[in-house]
Amino acid sequence: MLIISRFFMPACLGILISLNAVLVYSDSLDNPILDKNARFHPVVSQLGMVVSQEEIASKVGADILEAGGNAIDAAVATGFALAVTLPRAGNLGGGGFMLVHLADKNKTIAIDYREMAPSTASRDMFLNQEGNVDNQKARYSAQSSGVPGTVAGLLYALDHYGSMSIKDVLKPAIKLASQGFEVNYDLSDSLLQSKQRLQQHSASKNYFYKPDGSHYKPGDLFIQSDLSATLQRISKQGTDGFYKGKTADLIVDQMQRSGGLISLQDLAGYKVIERKPVCGTYRDHKICAMPPPSSGGIHLVQMLNILENFELMPMGHNSAAYIHHLTEAMRSAYADRSLYLGDPDFTPVPINQLIDKNYAKALSQQINPHKARQSKDVYPGLEKWVAAKNSESEETTHYSTWDKQGNIVTNTYTLNFAYGNGIAVDGAGFLLNNEMDDFSAKPGSANGYGLIGGTANAVEPYKRPLSSMTPTIVFNANNKPTLASGSPGGSTIITIVLQMILNSIEFDMGIAEATSAARIHHQWLPDRVFYEKGISVDSLRLLKSMGHDISTSSRVLGSTQSIATNGQYLVGSADPRRQGAAAIPQGN
Repeated sequence: MLIISRFFMPACLGILISLNAVLVYSDSLDNPILDKNARFHPVVSQLGMVVSQEEIASKVGADILEAGGNAIDAAVATGFALAVTLPRAGNLGGGGFMLVHLADKNKTIAIDYREMAPSTASRDMFLNQEGNVDNQKARYSAQSSGVPGTVAGLLYALDHYGSMSIKDVLKPAIKLASQGFEVNYDLSDSLLQSKQRLQQHSASKNYFYKPDGSHYKPGDLFIQSDLSATLQRISKQGTDGFYKGKTADLIVDQMQRSGGLISLQDLAGYKVIERKPVCGTYRDHKICAMPPPSSGGIHLVQMLNILENFELMPMGHNSAAYIHHLTEAMRSAYADRSLYLGDPDFTPVPINQLIDKNYAKALSQQINPHKARQSKDVYPGLEKWVAAKNSESEETTHYSTWDKQGNIVTNTYTLNFAYGNGIAVDGAGFLLNNEMDDFSAKPGSANGYGLIGGTANAVEPYKRPLSSMTPTIVFNANNKPTLASGSPGGSTIITIVLQMILNSIEFDMGIAEATSAARIHHQWLPDRVFYEKGISVDSLRLLKSMGHDISTSSRVLGSTQSIATNGQYLVGSADPRRQGAAAIPQGN
């Protein structure tokens, strides 16, 4: 049994409260998600809040709020700090998606700073002589790197919606890189686990390991002088400090040494795109999330639309009946993802049809409440529905910021795999992404997360690969924001955010309880339900009897970093699934 405080309200105004949830363990559940050493502390504030996967970076963002910055300033500062303190996912060499809510305009915008394919990329670039996908080349070579978007994206947000100077916002990250910080257990363990892969490349070995080749231990001081110099160029020159000049030259030099494709012209030509969020409704709430080239917003709304046709609360949270309906909704959505989703600047994406509630109702009617479907019998269903209608869309990190004026940022960015392709830019101090693997190297083939893609997501020059990143904001019936959330997790991101929303809206959980509840995942193919320990044995037995192939997840599912409000107080919850995450209130 797990007992966690629900949404906590202090009795006295003006008090910032940090509390430890009460955890009670049951042998029958054997729930490893919240181990006895996990730091689990939802935080309450009347002011602002920053929640990220790394405590130092959260503190950087909270200090920016305290200095008078808004949520966008805090998000940008946090993003650059994570590039220093969380090198496996925080980054300068990757890309991502940012959702911004502007309180004074009551407007939500989506900022797309996803990586782009280099100009010399080609459709069959990752196929071998037999026409099969060369996964080593697609995932671990320099050719797996797309043109990075992180620096351009963060600075775009700062220039258009921030209030502080680039110098002030980057100052904390520069200090962390130049003066160093104490390595925590999470970073130490991560570097140890990735040692063999990273030490194949001389620059990566030099940057992330000691001169004798050993990994940094908890408490060691970690200084990154070359990264500090790169950040200083960005601070002084803005985007030109990364996409032109010395840093750009260092990137291209590394490409030439390693056989990559990114050119000076590719870097200088990178563009951030501001897009309209995908929004839908569930019960009396509005949900807004990222549009394509993220598949997150479309399929989050689509699954909520399907599930809205069922009474979930009486089923019981994480009961067999509830998990069955979740799985069947996931199965339909991921089948559609395989065919219809891609970069909207290159291929038409039928957003309105996929999030149509009538289409969702038709899909819901295909669900047998007592028997699992087989994914081999479930196909992308839009064309069939449209025709019938006419005859009568893993290693990543997420963080959220919220200021006292009500501005919100929920941001997910990534290198794709932990430490990307493992290749660091010599002289610049940061790692390259391997996002080109998120394209469909061959229609019908699976990427590194097992996701199937079609021609809509084929490799093309300047194209952005499809993503599952799903930064999300939930609004109440009065159109006031109530929850900002998102998660890493590769193909599991969309279903993780789905369950976070359902836990909050459908089951009325406080944010801490919603965060800690055991999760499941299904993605059409492979036809298997993955679950975290914490689901009851009886529910698992019933799911098997219904025809589901179930498998315990070898790793925890995601790491949501969320902020909720009742209109007066903010409550931040850092997911205890990964070490080092922290919710930090302004002024603490």
